[in-house]
Amino acid sequence: MLEVAELEVAYGDFQVIWGVSLHVARGEIVSVLGPNGAGKSTVLNTISGLRRSTAGRIVFKGERIDGLPPYEIVRRRLAHIMERRRVFPYLSVRQNLWLGGYNPSARDARAQTLQFVFELFPKLEERESQLAHSLSGGEQQMLALGRGLMARPELLLVDEPLLGLSPAVAEDMMRILRQINETGVSILFIEQNVQTALSIADRGYILEGGRLAIEGTAEELLASEDVKRIFLGG
Repeated sequence: MLEVAELEVAYGDFQVIWGVSLHVARGEIVSVLGPNGAGKSTVLNTISGLRRSTAGRIVFKGERIDGLPPYEIVRRRLAHIMERRRVFPYLSVRQNLWLGGYNPSARDARAQTLQFVFELFPKLEERESQLAHSLSGGEQQMLALGRGLMARPELLLVDEPLLGLSPAVAEDMMRILRQINETGVSILFIEQNVQTALSIADRGYILEGGRLAIEGTAEELLASEDVKRIFLGG
């Protein structure tokens, strides 16, 4: 479904991503792991069109999308949930969700998709008239995910969905990600906690210093001494 090949990205004259390649097959959950500053968010931002690459290619469902503006990428059924939720704070829950389905490929089905989101997140339906800034951190993360789902994606990019959540809420969020995947949505997500991420991922990629250090199945990465070195030192 998604192929990223030899991706390179720079901020001005400062290169931050060197030759990163990864792929996501239809129906997979794939995790991108790495210490802070490894370039994980930059890779996702480049896939979704928020940042331009300097080299390499990004192919989604057989079509090159590198160079397309973000709204065109969303139309192709790829949605991006950014780090720290980024909800519209002074719009209601319902307004936030409704805006998520604005693109033409999702607009006609907004009412149906909204019902699906409310079934997945009953708390959002309870709070649909509430302003987004008044929600708890966990509820804002639900809202960010729900808004992404309103675009009816076939591939969902999720940047640190567990950031700042309590252990109980984080566990619930991982369960919800599994549920989303079971509906047929492929997921590429970033997470700091290796054990947690690989508990639901089929495969993973580990970045170190803007380069791809290791890739493998969840089982291979959990058993890898190199993974322990990258995250624990030594």
